[in-house]
Amino acid sequence: MSADGQGNDQGRSHWFDDEAGPVVRPYAMTRGRTTSAAQHRLDVIAVVVTETQAEDPEGDHSLSPEHVDIVDLCREAPQSVAELSAELDLPIGVVRVLIGDLVDAEFVHVNRPVPPAELPDESILRDVINGLRAL
Repeated sequence: MSADGQGNDQGRSHWFDDEAGPVVRPYAMTRGRTTSAAQHRLDVIAVVVTETQAEDPEGDHSLSPEHVDIVDLCREAPQSVAELSAELDLPIGVVRVLIGDLVDAEFVHVNRPVPPAELPDESILRDVINGLRAL
């Protein structure tokens, strides 16, 4: 019933899409959190890998369907944070929180990219290439 006493579907159309089903806001998926304890600022190119000893995530009732989808996608093949975000059609921030939850629950681990400061200098790599060519 609306405030004027007449029933209408105006409120329903705001929260329900006939093709997609009920609309779930991103903050509802993360329970209002913008970070998680295990998140450690995940880079978009960090690779998420399912733990080999991880049990079936569907048996853990504390996990959302999105958590289960992440574990399933990473079980098929390791996925970057950006790939998971695109595949699940979720914002990067939401995916980072969900991955942090899964790391904390030991369903997945994250292989972080090497920071640019730790990469070898380009001149050293050129010298190695030139040395190999000289052989």
